[in-house]
Amino acid sequence: MIPPVASQTPDTTVAKAAGPGRPKDPGKRAAILDAAKRLFVSQGFERVSMDQIAAEAGVSKLTVYSHFGDKDSLFTEAVRAHCEQGMPTTLFVAEPDTPVRERLLAIGTAFFSMIMTPEAIAGHRILCSPQVACSSMPAAFWEAGPQRVQQSFADLLERRVASGELEIDDCQRAASQFFTLLKGEPHALAVFGFSCGGHVDTPAQHVASVVELFLRAYAVRR
Repeated sequence: MIPPVASQTPDTTVAKAAGPGRPKDPGKRAAILDAAKRLFVSQGFERVSMDQIAAEAGVSKLTVYSHFGDKDSLFTEAVRAHCEQGMPTTLFVAEPDTPVRERLLAIGTAFFSMIMTPEAIAGHRILCSPQVACSSMPAAFWEAGPQRVQQSFADLLERRVASGELEIDDCQRAASQFFTLLKGEPHALAVFGFSCGGHVDTPAQHVASVVELFLRAYAVRR
């Protein structure tokens, strides 16, 4: 776990005092998440305190702890909220009448847009920092975001295999391949803060090329 930025004793007291009680205000929860995302992006995880997040959200520190418990949990929930906003569960709902190519393009476009936002790039850099990389946070991040998205996509692939549209032996592996291809060079360059110049595909071209490659590998030949 990441050591708390502020002194341990007051924070622990606040967290305990904010146990079960009145129903939590969803508006305040959303404000705290938005504030946390802004501060984590602009200052980095280590330099942000719960006091700063409370002030940015316009709530008390007691309220922040009541909703999230500690800073690690708040970061994880911010990741989850970002993924659920960018990749809603409706993307993976079974719609047999939607052609598989169209569905893959929609999922690929949503995923690529999500991972290329400043918040997502900043989050990736935070996870690669020495202080965070050796903590429990990378695993928590994976479970809150990428694992959920990848499992939902694997389940969708299973349904498309069952309908005879795709031929895939291992849908978990295929799901991993799809999202890895989507990240590709553009995401790496964004994380490095580097532009290679020359010809660069538009996001739509990049997603379309990944979908085409995926279907060449797994589409049933008619």
